[in-house]
Amino acid sequence: MNPIEIAVLTSSDRCSRGEAEDVSGGLICELIKAIGGRAAARDIVPDEIPAIKAKLLHYCDALKVDIVITTGGTGFSGRDVTPEATAQVIEKNIPGLPELMRAEGLKKTKKACLSRGIAGIRGNTILINLPGSPKAVKESLEAVLDLLPHSLEMLRGGGH
Repeated sequence: MNPIEIAVLTSSDRCSRGEAEDVSGGLICELIKAIGGRAAARDIVPDEIPAIKAKLLHYCDALKVDIVITTGGTGFSGRDVTPEATAQVIEKNIPGLPELMRAEGLKKTKKACLSRGIAGIRGNTILINLPGSPKAVKESLEAVLDLLPHSLEMLRGGGH
């Protein structure tokens, strides 16, 4: 079986300037191995819609990865724009994945409901927004990770 090709995008002003380490992006690269995932691309961009959108389009349309996972930019600050950039790229919404991530997070902290992350489909690629903190990345991704292989199978016309 071929590995699941995954692109990981960190949206962070501080990481993009080299002022902080991208711990969350590295954690995603480790966690995806559990489903046979492989990081086909990994980048860091500032919290700006044009930069985020350009990378998402590149991953989906040029690299044609199976899944794009973003980390960061899902909070309340004026610079948190990852869901807005993602919404400009996706063709179909997948509301259940972020709903499940938030529901699982609520079992640990009420703050989980504050994540604005979305998920959707562009072509044959699934896009998922995760929060920026490593703890929230781990909890959120583990909530949906086992669903991703089946989701890809359905996207490609497989059984439901």
